[in-house]
Formats: sequence, C-alpha cells, structure tokens
Amino acid sequence: MKIIMLGAPGAGKGTQAKKVAKKYNIPHISTGDIFRANIKEGTELGKRAKEYMDKGELVPDDITIGMLLDRIHKADCKDGFVLDGFPRTIPQAKSLSEALSKLNEKIDYAINIDVPDDSIITRMSGRRACLSCGSTYHIKYSAPKKENICDNCGSELVIRDDDKPETVKKRLDVYHKQTQPLIDYYDNENILANVDGTKDMEEVFLDIVAVLG
Repeated sequence: MKIIMLGAPGAGKGTQAKKVAKKYNIPHISTGDIFRANIKEGTELGKRAKEYMDKGELVPDDITIGMLLDRIHKADCKDGFVLDGFPRTIPQAKSLSEALSKLNEKIDYAINIDVPDDSIITRMSGRRACLSCGSTYHIKYSAPKKENICDNCGSELVIRDDDKPETVKKRLDVYHKQTQPLIDYYDNENILANVDGTKDMEEVFLDIVAVLG
C-alpha cells in the first residue's frame, strides 16, 4: 500500500501518517527525515541538498525525488509506505508518478485531511511551549494547571513565532496556492479520499482505516 498524506499545516497529517504506518507496519517517510539521513550519511544527493539548505534555498525537485526514490526502494518499503510532506507541488507529483510508473508501480491512495482554515488558526495559535524543558501545551485542549506556567519546570510559556495567527495565515496561503492543486490532481487520478479532520484524532484515524481497508 503506497499512501500519500495531504493536509494543511496543523491539520494533523503527521500524527495520522505515523498511526497509519504503525497499524499497517509500513514506514512513515517524511522529506525532513530523508534530508537529514542523506546529509548525515554524506551521500552525493545529501551533499547537493545541503548546499541549497545552507543558502536557505529550496532543494530542487530532482534532488528531492532522487532521495525519495532511493528511500522507497529500501527493503522495509516492500509492503508499502506512507509519504508525509511530499509531494508539495504538481511538478513533484508528476515526477513521482513518472518515476514509479517506470518501475510498474503507482500510488494507491492520497488521503486528504480536510480542516477549515479558521479551525487550523485556532488550533495552532492556542499552542504554548516551554523553552526551558521543551514541554508543549494547548490553551484549549491540554492547558497547563496554572495559566502560562509550565507544569513540569515552572517556567513561563511562550507562543512560538510559527504558531502566531499571522504566521499561520501566511503558511495557509502558501499551502492553498502550492498544494491545493494536488488535491485536484489526485482526484483526477481517482485515488483521492477526503477525511474530515475536525473530528477527534481517533475518529479521524478510524475514517482513514475505513478508506484503506
């Protein structure tokens, strides 16, 4: 089972990807992990990717896809995999489809975790972090016992820049511009399944399992 997880930042696709990977005993593959592994191992692609990352530039598609194909043809992927964070654009999706088709393989499911922007902004702007011990909270879903104070070490909690409403809105704008067309792309390929991401995390997971069977 070759699965792609789609969803806006904060929709919970990373969490669901891990749960799916665990249930079906297939690897959860995120582009971040692939980059880190290649750079750590000093592979040719890793060195090329690092040059771009060091300059703060996006790694070109051909390098990313090269690393990805390398990863999905390792022995642990023989029964499938869950891709998280890739593809992000139509050119990446097409390149991936072409590369797989040369090997007589294809993506089986693209699962889109659908959450309205307003809900994501509320979800993410409610996060609080302790910079001292790394604990995380949410003012609505898992609030600290004392407002803005870490339960574990007593330090003051902060809202990370990434979670500020204006930053979240910008990230969502980029997502809609870049990644939304992927939803149409996989819909046309007849492999898209939309799942309501506003439900409880466990319910969302059960809905995904119902799709995958």
